[in-house]
This record gives sequence, C-alpha cells and structure tokens, in this order.
Amino acid sequence: MSATYEVNNVSVSTLLGYVQDGIIAIPEIQRPFVWDSTKVRNLIDSLYRGYPVGYIVTWKSPDIKLKDGSRSEGKQILIDGQQRITALTAALLGQEVLNSNYKKVRIKIAFNLRTEEFQTSNPAIEKQDEWIPDISTFMKDGNVNIWKFVDDYSKKFDMDQNVVNERINKLQQIKNISIGRIELGSMLDIDTVT
Repeated sequence: MSATYEVNNVSVSTLLGYVQDGIIAIPEIQRPFVWDSTKVRNLIDSLYRGYPVGYIVTWKSPDIKLKDGSRSEGKQILIDGQQRITALTAALLGQEVLNSNYKKVRIKIAFNLRTEEFQTSNPAIEKQDEWIPDISTFMKDGNVNIWKFVDDYSKKFDMDQNVVNERINKLQQIKNISIGRIELGSMLDIDTVT
C-alpha cells in the first residue's frame, strides 16, 4: 500500500508553472476567487518578509471532473490553496482573475522601494515615481533593464545603488520562495479526501 500523503516544498514559480501547464488542476467544486486585493497584497508582503503562508494540498486523483469540464486523470487536484494560488497568479504573473461576480479583473500590487511597502495599485500610486505600480513587470526575466532601473531610481531618490539593487532582488526572489505542499495519495477515495 502506498503512503496516504507526502509533504514537500515547491517554489512559487514551479507551483505556478504546474498550474499553468495543467499538472495541478482545480476541481469543479472549488469556488471563484473571493479575496479582495488587500489579502493579495498581504500574501505578497508575507512572502517578501519570509513569513509562512501555509501549505497547499493536492491529491493524485485517478479521475475527477475539473472546473473546465475536462477530467483529472494523470493530474494532481488542488484541494486546499486555490485562493493563494490565484492571488499569486494575479500578482506575480499579471493574469486576470474571475471574481465572485464572474467578471475578469486585474489585481496589481505596487511596491515602494524606499519604504519596502506593498499596496494595491491605484491611479494615485501609479503617478508616484517612488512606486513600482505593478510588481508583475519585475517577475519575468528580461522584462525590465534592472541595471538601468537601479541607476535611475537611486539617482532620482538619492538612495544607495546597492540598497536599491538588494530590494529589487528580494522582490524578484518571491518567485523562488518555497511553499509547503501536502500531496494526498491516489489510493485515497473522495470521501477520505473531503
């Protein structure tokens, strides 16, 4: 008999890649994204500061109906953690989410390099040069010329280039932080998993 579960760590970027590639699937029973943008901001802030953000739970299910109508055979089903995964997808990958009113919305998280503060982006923040209005722009390699950004920002705000570079690096490292994952074994039935 195989183990009923195993616990391991997976990086944020690997986890999001699994979701994008369909390796981890969301079952039909899961609810729409209900977090407000403040909770998304708090999750990103916790990751930046190295705080724990809880485990996600997946199940190696033999065959369950998924949210998109397909079947789960050969995939892992996300049992717990949909809101966190969706929040990370929105904030770090810049993807729209389907809110509780079934409207597609974009949640942008802004970051102030001087104060190391996160906020939900809004028109007022977008007009202030000390803010990065959307952190997702810094999560894709090659999207931003980091050296030019560090040089420009440090001159404009009279900050040490090393400090600016360290904070940008720490921001980008959010995608490499490990999150705990509990994988439930495929031998478990749906009643046990539930």
